[in-house]
Amino acid sequence: MLHFENDYNEGVHPELLKSLITTNEENLAGYGADFYCQRASEKIRQATACPHAEVDFLTGGTQTNQVVIASLLASYEGVIAADTGHIAVHEAGAIEYTGHKVITLPASEGKLQAADVASYLADFYQDESHAHMVFPGMVYISHPTEYGTLYTKQELGELAEVCHRYQLPLFLDGARLGYGLVAKGNDVDLPTIAELTDVFYIGGTKLGALAGEAVVFTKNNRPKQFTTVMKHHGALVAKGRLFGVQFDRFFTDDLYWKIGQEAVDLAEQLKQILTDKGYRFYLESPTNQQFIILENSYLQELAKNVVFSSWQKYDEEHTVVRLATSWSTTQADIDELKKIL
Repeated sequence: MLHFENDYNEGVHPELLKSLITTNEENLAGYGADFYCQRASEKIRQATACPHAEVDFLTGGTQTNQVVIASLLASYEGVIAADTGHIAVHEAGAIEYTGHKVITLPASEGKLQAADVASYLADFYQDESHAHMVFPGMVYISHPTEYGTLYTKQELGELAEVCHRYQLPLFLDGARLGYGLVAKGNDVDLPTIAELTDVFYIGGTKLGALAGEAVVFTKNNRPKQFTTVMKHHGALVAKGRLFGVQFDRFFTDDLYWKIGQEAVDLAEQLKQILTDKGYRFYLESPTNQQFIILENSYLQELAKNVVFSSWQKYDEEHTVVRLATSWSTTQADIDELKKIL
């Protein structure tokens, strides 16, 4: 059985596992105060060209989104997101569970448009009854998006300008950031993200970590007593070394970029195979996620040999399907899939 359903279905990248094993018997401080967390944080500051960046490590994407958003919003505020955004669709109401509304705006290929955000904010403050409404308190985006699409530097800058104008933090979900940074045509790098956003995170789980996301506050804006806030959410891990060791290795010898590049290269092969065989794409994705439109009658047949994600209904006879490569995908997997498709 071939697995293309997601980018986290196998355990841990061999290089990260090697680092975990090598350091296993070291006695280290807990709760992120260990040497590896500190060294990983410094490497991230260097990689982002943001020497004042404040770095924290959490376990997974949903937890990270919830903790960051809840810590930055006042009780009467909500968060603006694309209607296809992860926090709006695939996080089981985790944000709303903290008492904060997700304010959705129409997406364009998974992306928020700065003009739409600006229009919404202008309309909100022009409404004489806005004191009775949920205040927009921040803007959330992901790079890549839920559909594998990417923001350009210009688009990110335009969003940042709107956020700055209204004094709203811009939060970038980087759960799959490693696949976006190396994608063909991408013009956004870590220093650019650090410059234009107020907080973002570098995804580890979907890039081969056993677990772990690195949150980066870029504007001397780490919430007061953020460690305590993390603990309130059950997000403060005693064995913080788990994250520090892995991110220290991620940012040694460009491993993070190498892992992303290998997966994206295989996704480009997959895209060419799908094109050559006449499959119809739902949209153009330069990253590790590819979305195609399949006849419903074919889904069961394909599922005999391939595990994939049924993403959304397209029409009565068709379904949008996602095929994802990852750090664990091999050339043999791609070659075998070519025979099956």
